[in-house]
Amino acid sequence: MEKFTSFLKASWEEITQHVTWPPFNELQANTTLVLVGSLIFALVVGVMDLVFENALKVFYESF
Repeated sequence: MEKFTSFLKASWEEITQHVTWPPFNELQANTTLVLVGSLIFALVVGVMDLVFENALKVFYESF
């Protein structure tokens, strides 16, 4: 149990005294960038899925 307590104390010290946290406006900008990028990626994958689905449907109906 002593090792675990020591680990928690060291982790807390690391987080509070040694980690450099980004300012809120930078964090907000990066979050917006990730959200927009994720939406664009989802749209591209959705369009590709729609195209392949329709192409395969046309292909299978031709037989």
